[in-house]
Amino acid sequence: MESFEVTRKEQGNVMILYIKGYLDAHTAPMLEKELQGLVDEKKYNILVNFNELIYISSAGLGVFMGFIENIRNNKGDIKLSNMNSKIYRVFDLLGFPTLYDILEEEQEALKKFES
Repeated sequence: MESFEVTRKEQGNVMILYIKGYLDAHTAPMLEKELQGLVDEKKYNILVNFNELIYISSAGLGVFMGFIENIRNNKGDIKLSNMNSKIYRVFDLLGFPTLYDILEEEQEALKKFES
């Protein structure tokens, strides 16, 4: 089984999740648990940095869909940044760019939360 890691950092009113490795059906529950923890802590401005993500499956994509409505209902958002072109293509094929802000750089995404 491939490895997956999530680390988090707080930057102002935004929680940044750094995801690394392989996000698939086996590892998606780790990301789900992390996002649920943020919701439980009432931290609704979430930025996910994909810089070190190598692979994402439909199960990984489903995690984001499972949380977005609740987070937006609480006046928050999930923004995504630093995707390599292979990961971006998967999101693009499924229409995610119309649902989420997908930004090239973390700083750009953080600025979007300010506006």
